[in-house]
Formats: sequence, structure tokens, C-alpha cells
Amino acid sequence: MFLVLENLNFLFNASKFFIHKAMAVQFHNHDQLRLFVEIARFNSFSDAAIALNMTKGAISYQIKTLEADLRVNLFRRSTRGVTLTGEGTKLLTACQSHYEEIENAIIDLKGLSSKTLTVGVSTYFAARWLSPLLMSFMQQHVDIQLRIQPMIQFSDWEMQDIDIAIKWGNGDWPDAIVTPFMAMPTFPVGNKLMAERVKAEGIERAIASFTLLRDRDDSNAWSDWLTKANLPQQSRRDVLIVPDPNVRVQSVIDGQGIALMDNMVSKEIEERTLFRLSNVELSDYGYFLVQSRRNLSSDTASVFSKWVRDQI
Repeated sequence: MFLVLENLNFLFNASKFFIHKAMAVQFHNHDQLRLFVEIARFNSFSDAAIALNMTKGAISYQIKTLEADLRVNLFRRSTRGVTLTGEGTKLLTACQSHYEEIENAIIDLKGLSSKTLTVGVSTYFAARWLSPLLMSFMQQHVDIQLRIQPMIQFSDWEMQDIDIAIKWGNGDWPDAIVTPFMAMPTFPVGNKLMAERVKAEGIERAIASFTLLRDRDDSNAWSDWLTKANLPQQSRRDVLIVPDPNVRVQSVIDGQGIALMDNMVSKEIEERTLFRLSNVELSDYGYFLVQSRRNLSSDTASVFSKWVRDQI
């Protein structure tokens, strides 16, 4: 939600550096500040554009305009994405606290429930499993205002406003509270041509020439699977990073590489647009409930955690 404010000076109380800058910010910058907060979640203009249903060019233009008005660089750009500068971090801290206060005040003015719950989840998992069940939660817990937040990287920035998230992997996230939720072993899939090559050449020879699609650069999933299958590790040049699982599925169908998937793609396997390439699977992978350690006091998160586990 974008908010128009009568005065922006209070947004910059966290840093005297920004108090002087704020005098130059006109009313049309208010939306840009809110957009800046949202982009900081993703560390990527491209990922933010997808989540916010905007073009990358539109996002880039808005941020460049904001930086020009403030006369500071808010992001460091690189081929791997964007990161906040020191000035960007100060602005984010100032904006977040005040936007949260404002939104809470609006909720009170509208007479809405003070019990709110923000659940972070990939659009892939939401569409394939969670969405059909949400009405049941809302009917059982009419006093809780539910907000589903699309997530891609599940980075620290994305998680800071999340009460609880549903994340794919092996549960090895030491900086968070992790609760096993849905065991779902993962296995390699490819399109028809790749499946035919595996059948003709054998998995070891065929996979050596395939591009491996990963969800992020530091993912160990493929390394874990290759070890489990007693196959050689692939070089980094044979890897393509595709963070969004929906895009990753389509990339496999289009023949851009192979990916580790689970039974969430059972429909594609039944329709023979995807093919399982091996019986070897990672049995410790699946979906986990993840909470930031600073959000453990959320009683609504405990309610959701119990409800969603009851759905299995």
C-alpha cells in the first residue's frame, strides 16, 4: 500500500544526514519511498519487478529519480543484483519504522482486528498447495487478518516483516527457527529430449552436458544430489541461477536445463511435459516453517503453524 504523507521530515529522524536531504523531496516522492522499501526486500530490480507486477525499467527509473532528489546513491548495482549502500540502509531503517506505525494506525482507525499475520511463501507453493486451503483458515480464525507475502529469495530483508514463512530446502538455516512441515523428496527432472538422452547415454554421461538450474548461487541442493547419486560434481559454468520456481519449471520445459523438483510438479509429469530423470532423490528435502528469531513472540504465527501442519 502506498501512502501519501503531509510531511516527510520524520522519516529521516534516524539519520541527521537525511534531514537536510528530505527538504528537497516533493510529494511525488512518497510513492518512490514506499517502492524503495519494497525493492530492498529483494536485492534485485528484476525480482522486485516480478513480485510488484512492474517492469524493471519502471522500477529503475523511480529509484534513479529518488536518488537524484536525495543526491545520494541508495543501491550498489552489479550483474548479480543490487545491495544497499550505507545511506540506503539508513533510509530503510527510518522508513520501515514509520510506515509500520502509520499502517497500524490506519488499521485501528478502520476498526480492523489488531491480530495480523503475514505469511511469506513462494507463488509456486501458494498456487500449487496453499491457496485452496486458505479459506479454511480464515473461517476458523475470523479474528486474524491474513496477508500472504510473495517471496523469492527469502533473504534477511524479505524476512524482516514476515511473521512466518514456508520455505523449500533441507531445513539447514541456523539463523532462524525451523520447524519441519512437509517432507517432499526432491529429484531431477528434464524435458522429453533430455529424458531420451538419459535413457540412451546413461545418467552420468548425459548429465555432464546438461545445464543445472539452481534456485540461488549458494544452494547446495545439486551438490547434495550428485553426491547421493555418486556422480561427479559439475563446474560452476554449467549452472544457471533461476530463483523463481515457476520460471524454473518453465525453463526446464523449454529445454534450458534440468532442475531438482518434487511432487509439486506431478501434473507436468503426468502430462509428459516434464520427466523424472533418476530414481535417486534427496529424502531430507521438503518444506519447512521458518521464523525469524526476532518474531518469535507472534501468537498468530503459532496459530498458523498448528493449522498448516494439521492440513497434511
